Amino acid sequence: MKVAVVVQRYGLDINGGAELHARYISEHLARHVEVEVLTTCARDYITWRNELRAGDERVNGLVVRRFPVRRQRDPLEFGRRSTRVFSTVHSLRDELAWLDAEGPNSPALVSFIRKRRREYDYFVFFSFRYYHAYHGARVAPAQALLVPTAERDAAVGLSMFGPLFRGVRALMYNSYEERAMINAAAQNADVPGIVVGVGSEVPARTRPDRFRRKYGIDGPFVAYVGRIDENKGCKELFDYFEQYCRFVRGDLMLVLIGKPVLPIPDHPRIRHLGFVSDQDKFDAVAAADALIMPSYFESLSMVALEAWGLGTPVLANGRCDVLKGQCIRSNAGLYYESFEEFLETLALLQSDRMVRRGLGENGRAFFVRHYAWPVIERAYVDMFERLKQAERAGPPTGQMEPLPGWFARFRSNLPPAKGVVEALPSGPSLKRERRG
Repeated sequence: MKVAVVVQRYGLDINGGAELHARYISEHLARHVEVEVLTTCARDYITWRNELRAGDERVNGLVVRRFPVRRQRDPLEFGRRSTRVFSTVHSLRDELAWLDAEGPNSPALVSFIRKRRREYDYFVFFSFRYYHAYHGARVAPAQALLVPTAERDAAVGLSMFGPLFRGVRALMYNSYEERAMINAAAQNADVPGIVVGVGSEVPARTRPDRFRRKYGIDGPFVAYVGRIDENKGCKELFDYFEQYCRFVRGDLMLVLIGKPVLPIPDHPRIRHLGFVSDQDKFDAVAAADALIMPSYFESLSMVALEAWGLGTPVLANGRCDVLKGQCIRSNAGLYYESFEEFLETLALLQSDRMVRRGLGENGRAFFVRHYAWPVIERAYVDMFERLKQAERAGPPTGQMEPLPGWFARFRSNLPPAKGVVEALPSGPSLKRERRG
């Protein structure tokens, strides 16, 4: 069996989000099937500028085929088009123009899929909201599996994505909350799908003491790992933690690991380490009293899964349905929805070693049961086999709904996407599936 993983960026130096997710899945699926990667020449997710050479190369043993991006993103144009489709009544043409402006716009990649689709059994598309996934799945719907990586943001409410969610062969969801949201938005519960997520390269052993010596951290601390950005909830985290320090005596520190795109407060109990090696990151999380996840929008937090894999509890923003649901299902984290709850939950984690230990042990068991690599790999292989079995019984019945005619695309009759998402059911989804 030959599978192509199709993703917006790919490389060893692209170490976060859906792109890292796609690389992990590609490398682990290669143990079971032949895998190639189809991607763009872009390295930067803001400009989508062509920085890498077009053509074929090998990355960690896998064939990676790169295709050029037709044009860089114009932030002003993308901002204007986003305002129109998210906040006003608009047309399908407006949505298609938004997708084109968002990028990475690579007709060459889509053309390759169209011309060479018979060389592959399946295409696994990452990230529903990008050009390559939308147009690529439309030219090979009978072979398309979609990993949506969908957060609860306005893009889910765009009308153009309903046919995509209904027309692919299968969906590999990151969380129960993501699946419930997409099912409600697209009415696609009859499309084969499973909540699978992603594993992580958690080391068998960590050295917390080495990390403390290297960075001169002696006392207790909580860690944040990721892009230091207001969109990740960091501005609120800084405000909450500074207030916490005024209310609670002690020497608890907030240690930040990641690239800042937001000013970091000059505070004696906030320490920024910048970008660190994977070994330092894992040692830091293992040494921390807890990992803090302040984001409002996640489809799945890989760093939270890594914390649980290392036996470290998580303190999460409870206004993110996915994070709250994961904390409840794992019984390995606490969550807050206000400063008062942040104060109480963090104080409990700081003061009660037995609570930390119990949550950490639950997290480790949760990770092994649901996110160890053999479990993730088996879920993908089982889905491929399930689809192959269905094909032996007859040709695939699912078809991608065609785009409306030219005049219909100009008709301004589509609702603001923000309003569509706001009307969707919210809250953690506590339904479970047996896996592993």
